[in-house]
Amino acid sequence: MPEVEIRIGGRAFEVFCQDGEEHYLQAAAKMLDTEASVLAGQIGRLPESRMLLMAGLMLADKTAGLEDKLREVEARIAEKEVELAALAARPAPEPQKIQVAVIPPEVTETLSELAARAEALADAVEDKVG
Repeated sequence: MPEVEIRIGGRAFEVFCQDGEEHYLQAAAKMLDTEASVLAGQIGRLPESRMLLMAGLMLADKTAGLEDKLREVEARIAEKEVELAALAARPAPEPQKIQVAVIPPEVTETLSELAARAEALADAVEDKVG
C-alpha cells in the first residue's frame, strides 16, 4: 500500500491508498484543498478539524447538487427512451398513392399523325413561298 503525501489548506498529510489509486487520491485531495483555500480566504485560519469538516461539507453540497442534476438527466433520458420505443413500435405509415395520368396509345398515335401532317403542310408552304 503506497503512502502518499497530500496538501490540504497548506498542511501536509501522509495517507495510504491502494496500488494504482494514487492519482485518484491526489485529485480528491486537490478538490478538498480548493475548498479549504476558499474557506481560508473567507474566514482565515481555522483549526485543522474544523477546516476539513467545512471543506468536506462544501464538497458534499456540490456532490448533492450534481447528483440531483444527474437524476434529472437520467429521468429525461428514460422518458426519451420510452418515446423512442413507442415510435419504433408504431406500424409503418400507409404508403401514399399517387395517380399518374396514363396517355392511351391511340392519343399518342393521333398526335404523331398530326405532327406528320403539320410538317408536310410546312414543307408545302415553304415550297410555294420559296
